Amino acid sequence: MHLSVAWPPANEHEALLVAAEHFAFCPDNIWQGNRPYTLAAYAERITGAHRWDFWWD
Repeated sequence: MHLSVAWPPANEHEALLVAAEHFAFCPDNIWQGNRPYTLAAYAERITGAHRWDFWWD
């Protein structure tokens, strides 16, 4: 699933909150995404990103 994001998280705190929601919805984004496989690294990747992708195995 591909999403266009009008207002992505702008800072680390906001991004960690959103990343936790993404993890609950689609843990594969973190567990099988880009290294390192951590919530903090994923949060950094979505900060300011206007496109989010979700996928499931």
